[in-house]
Amino acid sequence: MIKVHHLNDSRSQRVLWLLEELGLDYEVVRYQRDPRSRLAPPELLKVHPLGKSPVIEDGEVVVAETGAIVEYLLDAYGHGRLRPTPGTPDARRFTYWLHYAEGSAMPPLLLKLVFSVLPQRAPGLMKPLVKGVANKALAGFVEPQLRAHVAYWEAELGRSEWFAGDQFTAADIMMSFPVEAGADRAFDAATKPRLKAFLDRIHARPAYRRALERGGDYSYA
Repeated sequence: MIKVHHLNDSRSQRVLWLLEELGLDYEVVRYQRDPRSRLAPPELLKVHPLGKSPVIEDGEVVVAETGAIVEYLLDAYGHGRLRPTPGTPDARRFTYWLHYAEGSAMPPLLLKLVFSVLPQRAPGLMKPLVKGVANKALAGFVEPQLRAHVAYWEAELGRSEWFAGDQFTAADIMMSFPVEAGADRAFDAATKPRLKAFLDRIHARPAYRRALERGGDYSYA
């Protein structure tokens, strides 16, 4: 049976969702973030040298990184499901969004989180200085990047109902986390009707709801 090392409020929620969409049996090993630092617990270092989640074990096979896990599960158990026909334009879009989700979409969202939290963590006398630097970084670089990405997502969903075409695919599962995190910290969903409709569609999927039940705490649903 596949074992998922799952961290609350993290990218690994997408792995549970994919497993539910594929109808696979799996075991969830839960880990909780440190309530102050929001970092993963040290126990995850026993699973992977970087101590990150998600990680899956499938017999002797250990796979880390969400995108790599998604590709592994589709190759091993997908039987052509949740991905477009190879060689088609939608297949190229699928590959693009599968990698864009982590490679391009997530970095500015993480920077927004880091620069928003830094002033709170700074020593008392340093708070004003750290806050000033953080605010300049947010206003001068991070926020413009986020606006560009969000506008891009909204425009792309005008081309088709889903990110890789007219059919729901694992690319939409990969993009769910950046869009959910973006709605939490980068844009008002009420002002982005296509992104709001995308979120409504994925949140209504039975497999998504089952994954929430299995995974536990997830602030973005």
